[in-house]
Amino acid sequence: MAAQMFAERGFHGVGVDDIGAAAGITGPGIYRHFASKDAILAEMLVRISERLLAGGLACVENARGDPSAALVGLIAWQTDFALSNPALIVVQLRDLANVAEADRRRVRQLQRRYVEVWVDILTRLHPTTGENQIRARAHALFGLINSTPHSAVQLGAEGMSDILRTMALAAATSS
Repeated sequence: MAAQMFAERGFHGVGVDDIGAAAGITGPGIYRHFASKDAILAEMLVRISERLLAGGLACVENARGDPSAALVGLIAWQTDFALSNPALIVVQLRDLANVAEADRRRVRQLQRRYVEVWVDILTRLHPTTGENQIRARAHALFGLINSTPHSAVQLGAEGMSDILRTMALAAATSS
């Protein structure tokens, strides 16, 4: 619920009273669970990043050494996550600067590890392509897939998932 409010109104447009009311408690009641509104955001962003990394690693493990199968799994994982959690995607992309430096470093570390999962698979699929190009390709795939919070409304989740998976796989495997 905090993620949805942050996505709709921005971090600075949401107060602890708003979060508390949505949770069915008073705003100050939030402080029994979190030190501050910033701590809520930090926890949210760390958990998002941990979920993405764990899911990405599971995709690679489930592929049993097959980089093509790993890529299909990664694309499906990221697409499903983005379509199921559009508010989290928006908050993750927009509000990282609003958390304490230590939390920001932790989120960035997790994000880099997640990117490296993709870079490793893409490198195995394109062994003669330079690292900078591989990394750019991974980030372009994230941009494509994570655009869903802005466009999934027109087609519905299933229709958007089909389009994104097809487009991402074509982009990832093109030469």
